[in-house]
Amino acid sequence: MAAFPQRKAQRLRRADGSRKGALDEGVVAVVQLLNGRAQFCTTSSCSGRLVLAQGRPADVNGGEIAKGNCTWLMVTHELCSKGDVMTALEKATGDVVLKFEPFVLHVLCQELRDAQLLHSVAVDSGFRNSGITVGRGGKIMMAVRSTHCLEVPLSHKGKLMVSEEYVEFLVHVANRKMEENIRRIDRFYKRLELALKTASSPSEEVKKNSSVYVRRRKRKTVQETDVHTSPQDRNEELEPEDDTESNLDIFAEITI
Repeated sequence: MAAFPQRKAQRLRRADGSRKGALDEGVVAVVQLLNGRAQFCTTSSCSGRLVLAQGRPADVNGGEIAKGNCTWLMVTHELCSKGDVMTALEKATGDVVLKFEPFVLHVLCQELRDAQLLHSVAVDSGFRNSGITVGRGGKIMMAVRSTHCLEVPLSHKGKLMVSEEYVEFLVHVANRKMEENIRRIDRFYKRLELALKTASSPSEEVKKNSSVYVRRRKRKTVQETDVHTSPQDRNEELEPEDDTESNLDIFAEITI
């Protein structure tokens, strides 16, 4: 993508448009790692959050709080307590749901192979709902996502519809999901760091295997052409052939 460097520079100059106006602490390391590489540009992220969202009464058919006019009574990117939730619910005047939303990250990628590498790392780290989209103009976007979610209605028209004991249970469940989310982010960062290093600097084992491959190809070729070549020909160094099929094996099971 010829215009990728310019597109990345323009994107990184933009002001943060999120409600918070800054990166979540839990995702700073991942964002810096990716933006430090020429082939990646992060466009949006959230480290994971627990939210009490209030909206208009639920639609009879849709069963969801309308996204328009939705307000947050509470939001945290860390573990919370039953007391935090109950205090926030005291301000409820409409329909309120308790939500846990896991880590999400959108990354603009220079080449398809860059997105595939990122996708492989994300899936291996537990973010199995991740995917790649390619726009008409060749824009390649990789989304790191998971189905590690929770959404439960708690009040209707300001009236709490469940017991405090149940609220305590939900908070426990949400906190466990947050803990798992934090572990997955840490795993994703470590595996991404390793994958990027490996991609830019092949390991000694890879170099060794490549060398063995060249020698085997050389011996085989010399044996097959022994009756047609002179001693001088046999001493010429043979160049390794491109093994495109082998190079693409790592992406064979990736679905876009």
